[in-house]
Amino acid sequence: MSEPTEVVVIGGGYAGVMAANRLTRREDVTVTLVNPRPHFVERIRLHQLAGGSGDAVVAYRDVLAAHVRLVVDSVTRIDAAARTVTLADGGKLGYGYLIYAVGSAGAQAPDFAYPVTTFEEARRLRAVAGTASTVTVVGGGPAGIETAAELAEAGHVVTLACGGELGPSLHPRGRRAVAGRLAKLGVTVLADAVVAEVTRDAVRLADGRELPSALTVWTAGFGVPDLAARSGLSTDALGRLRTDETLTSVDDDRIVAAGDAAAPSDLPYRMGCQSAVQLGPQAAETVLSRLAGNRPAAADVGFAGLCLSLGRRTGIFQFSRRDDTAIRLHLGGRLGAKVKELICRGTVKQLAYEARKPGARRWWAKDRRRRELLRDHLVDA
Repeated sequence: MSEPTEVVVIGGGYAGVMAANRLTRREDVTVTLVNPRPHFVERIRLHQLAGGSGDAVVAYRDVLAAHVRLVVDSVTRIDAAARTVTLADGGKLGYGYLIYAVGSAGAQAPDFAYPVTTFEEARRLRAVAGTASTVTVVGGGPAGIETAAELAEAGHVVTLACGGELGPSLHPRGRRAVAGRLAKLGVTVLADAVVAEVTRDAVRLADGRELPSALTVWTAGFGVPDLAARSGLSTDALGRLRTDETLTSVDDDRIVAAGDAAAPSDLPYRMGCQSAVQLGPQAAETVLSRLAGNRPAAADVGFAGLCLSLGRRTGIFQFSRRDDTAIRLHLGGRLGAKVKELICRGTVKQLAYEARKPGARRWWAKDRRRRELLRDHLVDA
């Protein structure tokens, strides 16, 4: 009887958990998930943790298949030639296949600013937010909008400094709805406010204005861990692992990527749980196809929209085309808040369902414009 194939999944977020669960379809596959925390973090709830209105933690036993081995540690290096990963504690794990799902994190925040893209950062922000009278949130994307609304609803005087326009991924109608709700919460929104410096008690803008800020929250920009680059693997300019359309590394067909840290065909999908829960199982399917001697299929990812919470009582669901282009239609107010909460709960249920019935979901929302983008990208290259 042949030995089981060892598959190591690096990263226990949305993509990593979905991939690990899907891999348990085959009894001759042993799955190890490596994650630095002993619990699953709902990143889409980190603004609630920061604002003190909720938690962002789920036990792995509730979302991870029982046959998946959880190793609480960090990977410091991938040795593709030896097919091993080195852990922070000095140990090593061998693999037959590796799924790279390390996720993303916020861009480097300046001194005196508090980022909010990891569990530890959100918890740290929660610990200091209670005593801050004036708060400046830097960044007008989803994380900045949700954090600003959460802190304003908790009673803080909040200024939201957007480097460009508010909510650039929203349709203008959705943007106006968000701006209106932020205004009702007392949030001052500054468009095209480029931050030049953050001090202990102020934010200085490039145009010379100075904003009093007892607490500055940094949500501008995202990056990915540099593990792939440090390990000698090909990455894009942001550090995402370069892959083909089957999510296979351009350097090694034993390494497959999923989630925010994947750059298929140098045309990565929007970072977030919506793409991660689709890419995770499809990365696993690439591995399973190779184990079965079949040709892996290209990944298919389609978007339905963007949902934002604007405090605990209001939200917005911005509908989009499958290619993530916003359209005029959106749901707002209390209905928008209910939809956002249903999506948050539904995402965790989706992880748990995959743990119980790996492979039950066999369809993917298709973005038919992807082929056009690929063709144009190849022509430009």
